[in-house]
Amino acid sequence: MPALSTANCQPSTARRFALALGVAAAVILSAPFAQQAFTAASAAWPRQFRALGISATAGPAAVALVAALVRIREFRALRYMALALGFTIGAGYILINGLGFGESFHFVEYGLLALLFYRAWRPRGPEGEADASLVLLPLLSGAVAGVLDEWFQWFLPFRVGEARDVGLNTVALGCGLLVAIAVGPPTRVTLALRPRSLRRVGGLAGAVVVAFALFFQSVHLGYDIADGEIGVFRSRYSAAGLDAAARARAETWRDRPPVVVRRVSREDQYLSEGIWHVQRRNDAWAAGDAFGAWRENLILEEYYAPVLDAPSYSSTSGHRWPPEQRADAAARAAADHRAYVSTAYPTPSYAWPRTIYWGAHAMLLAAIAALCWRYGS
Repeated sequence: MPALSTANCQPSTARRFALALGVAAAVILSAPFAQQAFTAASAAWPRQFRALGISATAGPAAVALVAALVRIREFRALRYMALALGFTIGAGYILINGLGFGESFHFVEYGLLALLFYRAWRPRGPEGEADASLVLLPLLSGAVAGVLDEWFQWFLPFRVGEARDVGLNTVALGCGLLVAIAVGPPTRVTLALRPRSLRRVGGLAGAVVVAFALFFQSVHLGYDIADGEIGVFRSRYSAAGLDAAARARAETWRDRPPVVVRRVSREDQYLSEGIWHVQRRNDAWAAGDAFGAWRENLILEEYYAPVLDAPSYSSTSGHRWPPEQRADAAARAAADHRAYVSTAYPTPSYAWPRTIYWGAHAMLLAAIAALCWRYGS
């Protein structure tokens, strides 16, 4: 943590930080195993799984609510208000967005993280006056964990990590923090930020900016590949990168085709992209859209040929069309000269110039550093 040396902390404070960091690491690293557990439970108890899923989220929330109500003895109006606000925002977010069990469970995980980071950052002793950092530091600490969680999931096969889920984690942190404040408010509080607190907030804010910028580049920044004979499609690779990836996969998959994918492994994004185009092609063909199916097939033949030819976990015979089907699709689409823009890429992706992207983040980091230098000394 920025501006924090556990060697200078009271033993109880150091233990609280160690516990918060340990739980954060457990939340991040448990992603592939949690998904396997959910899948296994769904297969073992298909009729009861919905009730089990609701209980896994509502149960801990109910325990937290009862524990909070028991502990609130003074300043009840404000503390009840914070408690009600935390639970109302969480329930409203879940209902409005129609979140399933897996996403709703984030409120349990990140609510607990908010509580642990709040306890770690809260001043100790009768003279420990809290300032605005008591809200900002737990949120920023949890936000770093939330970004790393989604980034780690993006690297895993069959898992999805995206900016939308980072937002979900942040909302869950805010709800958990409201509950934590209601349960254990500071003895004294001021709205001002003391210099030391500003430095801590600035350091953690910079860490969040850097982590999120790297995450967003990996997950949501791509390239528009424009081919005059085919159309336009989005890829996380440049045209040169796609060509290099195709040659590398053709060589590697000749002896070791991707017929088995382990959940705890690095996802092959090139293979995933190719399968997205296969699915889009097949869906278009099934819907009678010969033009879209033909253009998607041309994208596959030109840029993802190894995905067509190699056996994989999605098809042991590959995905290349038989000659008769290919000829039929070509004949049907021959007279259609519309511009084609592929919609195969399933997650939000933006073809922003990297220099502008990183320039904007560098300016933001410079602004944070300037504020800390001006007011944090």
